[in-house]
Amino acid sequence: MRYKVIVTESAARELDEAYDWLVVRTAEHAPEWYNGLLDPILSLQEMPGRCPLSLHVEEAGRKTRQLVYGDKRDAYLILFEVRGEEVFVWHVRHGARRDLED
Repeated sequence: MRYKVIVTESAARELDEAYDWLVVRTAEHAPEWYNGLLDPILSLQEMPGRCPLSLHVEEAGRKTRQLVYGDKRDAYLILFEVRGEEVFVWHVRHGARRDLED
């Protein structure tokens, strides 16, 4: 089964903010990082249930899962939910951030 991946407005905004932050620090690496992050997001088209439930998000009625992109120091969490045949990407955030209010 192939799932439809929907990147929400908030996730797209967080992705853009992370890219903008990285461009200031290392402009030559930022496009590679951005394109590299799109691959795991698109991989959610196949078997999104392979990813564990997230400990970072607890919202009523939502079973949020996470996929990690990057290494330990620079890991980003892709937080998403599977609903039927759709995968909603809710957040893309640096793993060092403790909660969604950071």
